Amino acid sequence: MAWFKRESGELDTSGEKKVRTEGLWVKCEGCRQIIWKKDLEENMNVCPKCEKHFRIDARTRLAQLLDDGKYETLDDNLVSTDPLKFVDLKPYSRRLRQAQEETGLNDAVINAHGKLMGRPVVASVMEYAFIGGSMGAVVGEAITRAVERAVESKNPLIIVSASGGARMMEGVVSLMQLAKISAALARLDESRIPYISLMTDPTTGGVTASFAMLGDLNIAEPGALIGFAGPRVIEQTIRQKLPAGFQRSEFLLEHGMLDAVVHRKQLRPYIARALDFMAA
Repeated sequence: MAWFKRESGELDTSGEKKVRTEGLWVKCEGCRQIIWKKDLEENMNVCPKCEKHFRIDARTRLAQLLDDGKYETLDDNLVSTDPLKFVDLKPYSRRLRQAQEETGLNDAVINAHGKLMGRPVVASVMEYAFIGGSMGAVVGEAITRAVERAVESKNPLIIVSASGGARMMEGVVSLMQLAKISAALARLDESRIPYISLMTDPTTGGVTASFAMLGDLNIAEPGALIGFAGPRVIEQTIRQKLPAGFQRSEFLLEHGMLDAVVHRKQLRPYIARALDFMAA
């Protein structure tokens, strides 16, 4: 006899209902509580119990930041190559194809043009799911183009970082992007166009060492890991125990490395007020 699938469960031949729960619940790494996934998504992927900010993908980020979730993507035609023919456990070219298939993106960043509370902005948002949001030649070129487009259009620039740093598979080609983007941001500064840098979990390595910390306003989400080398590497190097909360956004704010730590639900109005202030 046939059995019938339903959205909430299944009916077997005995008529007993079997409820499927795979993927419906999420365990919070902050408070260890089990959360109904739909409730989490409706709360902007912030734990309703402990306020832990879950990582979100670049498309979700753009939809949350920009008016009505609408935006025009830019520079979609940029695709990474394999200049060093790099191989570790598997060829870099294969890693690229796998990441492209899993994310539907050509590389670890989305450039977009849209409006934030009525104000036109240029946004560049990194995708951590694409090889750890690492910065290779395409990411460097895309962010540089976003900066140049902000200069040309005289619209404010917002860069949202979520990255493990420079992409080791591209070697010095990746490291060159730090200087390339920084030089473009210098031209943006000379043009007196506002640049807001939003750091999310995680923002590390060459991204932190370059454009992520060069904003006119440097802000971060609560609990985000931000730094150059990771805390484990630092502890092993200096042979000392690091202080509690080291490299988290609240620690950086306390020590003068950030201008503000902003809850995800407050990002839109906060950035809008900041842009109004800068324009004035």
